[in-house]
Amino acid sequence: MNPLSMLRNSVYMPYARIPPGQIVELPGRGTTYVTDTAGPDPDSPTIVLLHALGCTGLLTWFPAIEGLSKRFRVITLDQRCHGQGIHTEHFSLVDCADDVAALLDVLEIDSAVIAGYSMGSIVAQRMWRQHPSRVQGLVLAATTDRFRRSMVEMLFFAAMEGSMLATRGAARSRIASWAAKTAAEATDFEPSDIQEWALREFRSTSAWGVGQALSALGRHHSRPWLRRIDVPTAVVVLNNDHVIPPARQRELARAIPGATIHDIDAGHASCVLESEVFVPAFLEAAATVNARRRDFADRVESSDSA
Repeated sequence: MNPLSMLRNSVYMPYARIPPGQIVELPGRGTTYVTDTAGPDPDSPTIVLLHALGCTGLLTWFPAIEGLSKRFRVITLDQRCHGQGIHTEHFSLVDCADDVAALLDVLEIDSAVIAGYSMGSIVAQRMWRQHPSRVQGLVLAATTDRFRRSMVEMLFFAAMEGSMLATRGAARSRIASWAAKTAAEATDFEPSDIQEWALREFRSTSAWGVGQALSALGRHHSRPWLRRIDVPTAVVVLNNDHVIPPARQRELARAIPGATIHDIDAGHASCVLESEVFVPAFLEAAATVNARRRDFADRVESSDSA
């Protein structure tokens, strides 16, 4: 049985409209694939959606985009080493956050609500850390402040980091072949159904790219500065998550002043595989941040004029 048949027979894929996108150049950084879905009016607030490890912007977020677009201008991008994102021999979370800021510059957006799922939530945290003036609010799902919490995790990430360093010499050839492959697959392709499209999106990220990202995630540690986050924040906690324990997700939420918690009984892949549960909770979280964002802006204006 071929992979597409296995996917059709064993995995539920929700149907949702896939918005069109385009390759966008980030000056001095590289190119990435971006979708930009209009909101209900030209003054709608912007939300930037950052995807999970091993996925693309659309593969993580396609079930939520239509609902979000009733309130927000919705932007997705492929992060570096993923999909049609920036091709590089070195992945860092710092660079990922800078890529988001560079995209806002290109799109002439002063600031936005930044949302992230799993790996994307880590980049969203870094976006506030590195570019706080560009962040109006945060929506974090399946998130944590760090990964090396147990001996097993420490050994796993140490081994991953070592293996990635050992293969860095082959990086240039890997990047060249991956770039050629993803460019070819992106040309003149019309998926016949949602499973075919999803499989293509999943295959567009190389195992080497996933390994590079995993190695970087192992070095993430935001606990020392979480309490300084000063923008409205919502955290969607996945109670059945076996990748990032729900207790860690709640612990992070409680460390951010004023963060709201939105619990759902769903697992780590619920952004797609349990989207009927995840999407309503995420829309609620985003709406909460948007409402508090307006209140926060009003308070700032009042204090500035006092």
